[in-house]
This record gives sequence, C-alpha cells and structure tokens, in this order.
Amino acid sequence: MKLALATPGAEAKAIEVSEVTFGRDYNESLVHQVVTAVLAGMRQGTKGQKNRSAVSGGGAKPWRQKGTGRARAGTIRSPIWRSGGVTFAAKPQNWQQKINKKMFTGAMRSILSELARQERLKVVDNFNLDAPKTKLLVQKLNDMNVNSALLVDAQDNENLYLSARNLPTASFAHVSKLNPVQLLKYDHVVMTVDAIRALEEVYK
Repeated sequence: MKLALATPGAEAKAIEVSEVTFGRDYNESLVHQVVTAVLAGMRQGTKGQKNRSAVSGGGAKPWRQKGTGRARAGTIRSPIWRSGGVTFAAKPQNWQQKINKKMFTGAMRSILSELARQERLKVVDNFNLDAPKTKLLVQKLNDMNVNSALLVDAQDNENLYLSARNLPTASFAHVSKLNPVQLLKYDHVVMTVDAIRALEEVYK
C-alpha cells in the first residue's frame, strides 16, 4: 500500500509501505486491553499511610483499665485516636499488567493501520526546524492543516522536542519509545519517512 507525503506546496508524492504494519484490520478489543495495561503501568502507586503498628509511640497502656471513668484504652495508636494509625492503611503497590510482546505488536499494527485508513497519519520527508521555536512548529503544522498532532522522528530531534513542549496540542516522541496511548491521544500523527521505515522493521 501507499501513503501520500504531506509536503505543502510540492507535487503529491507517495511512499510504499508494508501491508503487515499499515494494512491490518482494526482489533478494538486488543487495542483496549493493551491501552488499559499501558495506562495502568503509568500509575505511580506511591500512596502510603501508617497503620497502628507503624505509628510511633503507644507502647504503654494510657491509663488503668478500671476506675478512671474513661473508656478502656490499650494504646494511643488506636485508629479512633487523634494521630493514631489508619484502619485500612494504603500501601505502595505495583499497578502493572502483563501483556506479551505479540499482543503489543498486534495493537500497534492495528492502530497504525487505522490511522492510515482514516488519513490521520501524515508522512513527511523530515521535520527539521532551523531553531527551537514554537512559532516555527505552529507554522509547519498550519501548512499541513494539522492542529493536534503527535510528532514522531527516528532521530533525536532536539529542536522539534523543544518547540513542541510548550504546545498543549502537540508532543514529540522518538519512534523507539512509541506506545499505543500516544498514538491515540492526538487527532493526527506526523511521522518522518525514517520513522515509518523503523516501524516497518520493528513490526514486520
């Protein structure tokens, strides 16, 4: 299959791409499962509280069992006391879900193919900017009639990264670190030809 190059003001060109990577049917259930797993893996799980055994102090009984007129108490670390432990204390936990390589590969192929079918995948020869200026990037995106976009390159394009980081509707990603959540987050995905070839090599 062929993908047209989104080069403003130039003759319409197209590149041949792999059917294996960009010509698959959309598998919604697989994509949902993989996206859910990726999002779960992004959770920090660093929430933590102290239960009654972790709170300091409280080794001695506050007062004797009988004769004071007060309720019985065995420790100041009781959850019903101020500064006591939490009854069901939250503990740090790992939210990661296991997905095997074949599932991840299938989901990526499915998403890339659907982006190509919906013409949301834009391909450019390169995405070089003369300087790290957001204004230059906005102009390039406007020339392609793109407002919300994920920019993907096979090079460490520092100018592109610095230009995109101030835009709430754009983001830069190196092709080696691409994941399904990034591909689905924006209206368009703008990739360089080198990035396309790298994806074909990985998901062949």
